[in-house]
Amino acid sequence: MVVDDARGVSIFWRWWTAGTSSALGSAVGAVALPLTAVTVLHATAFEMGMIVAASYVAWIVVGLPAGVMVQRMPMRRVQIGADLARAAAVISIPLAWWAERLTIAQLVIVALVISFADVMFDVANSTFLPSIVSKEQLQSRNSLTSGTHATTQLGGPSIGGLIVQSIGAVPTLLFDAGSYLVSALLLRTLPERRTEAPDRWPPIRAMIREGWRFVVRHPVMGPCMWAATAANTVCGAQHALYALYLVRELHAKPGLVGLLLAADGVGTLIGAALTNRIAARFGTARTLIVAGFVSVAGALIVPLGAGWQAFVAFAVGNVVFSVGVVVLSVLTRTYRQIASPPDLLPRVMATVRFVSWGAIPIGGLIAGAVAGVLGGRVTLMIFVVAAACVPLVLLASPVRQLRDLTDYQQGDQSTESPTDQVVGARH
Repeated sequence: MVVDDARGVSIFWRWWTAGTSSALGSAVGAVALPLTAVTVLHATAFEMGMIVAASYVAWIVVGLPAGVMVQRMPMRRVQIGADLARAAAVISIPLAWWAERLTIAQLVIVALVISFADVMFDVANSTFLPSIVSKEQLQSRNSLTSGTHATTQLGGPSIGGLIVQSIGAVPTLLFDAGSYLVSALLLRTLPERRTEAPDRWPPIRAMIREGWRFVVRHPVMGPCMWAATAANTVCGAQHALYALYLVRELHAKPGLVGLLLAADGVGTLIGAALTNRIAARFGTARTLIVAGFVSVAGALIVPLGAGWQAFVAFAVGNVVFSVGVVVLSVLTRTYRQIASPPDLLPRVMATVRFVSWGAIPIGGLIAGAVAGVLGGRVTLMIFVVAAACVPLVLLASPVRQLRDLTDYQQGDQSTESPTDQVVGARH
């Protein structure tokens, strides 16, 4: 249940500040970590793919159980514990470097720890928001958080690149660790989300299966999840190859790498700013399909050109791709939060992220292996095919017949128990 307005606003802004602090540090770390691998440890393309895969593999391993665990555990404590675990993992990198014991294996292990902590934190975080914000405010609040994320993605990589150029890649990671500690301190001030627990919880497998069936059998939520999966496969390839492509093939300096990676934040900011306006005018379902085609165009532009033209193409393509992806993210996330029963929401969020975010390490590993043979530019071009699946999946579903995603709910919902509802049509 949403808390009263005044208290809810205060809680929201503390929640938002904690997330913003963490996101800014992570954006700096997103530049520092791959540059540590490339410039300090001279990682190969496959090793870069392994690091990216480790950063997201937890969604495959514990993505589904995470929804059940978050539903059963104190949510605020889960988030604080995840922040502290991430801070400790990141701090271990400069400590090992100063002791001259830093290896690729440690970077992979750190990425794994952060990955598992991210799973718990993200499921809890996305579940917490609907408890302090009304349904009418959800899309605007989701747009705000996406816009904030865009701002941190815009400023973070630029700042990170400059700091790396000034003091080195490894010491820069201390900023990332500090951001997690600030987030944990702020989250301690939030109230615990209280839910009524049954006398006896159903078996974990039954709860996971209920959430899974609810999502995959829904004619709208299911296709949206598969479209997001295709987009995240491309994102995984990009995360694995961007630093390598810019440094090894385009010979960019660390400061320029940070500026070029910040283009992702520009696109995210534009997408977040336009989502509500465009969706209100044309409808969320129609906007979603157009956003899919926009992401394809962006992925195609990224690896084009040579010399300074390659830098321009990279920046423009990155912006365009990010615009499409953030619109897709905001609209589908808001729909899940609105359309899912409260008792199923943690499991719905976990199921979608298990599938869609689980595609990121797969994309990263495949891209790393292919780039080792064909190079970064050709590999990025190959992944345009995966990007094309985003609009195609939506066009092949009932989404193409809707103006708004919520239109499908009219007359299609049953009033049976949650276990029975998962067989019905809801996203």
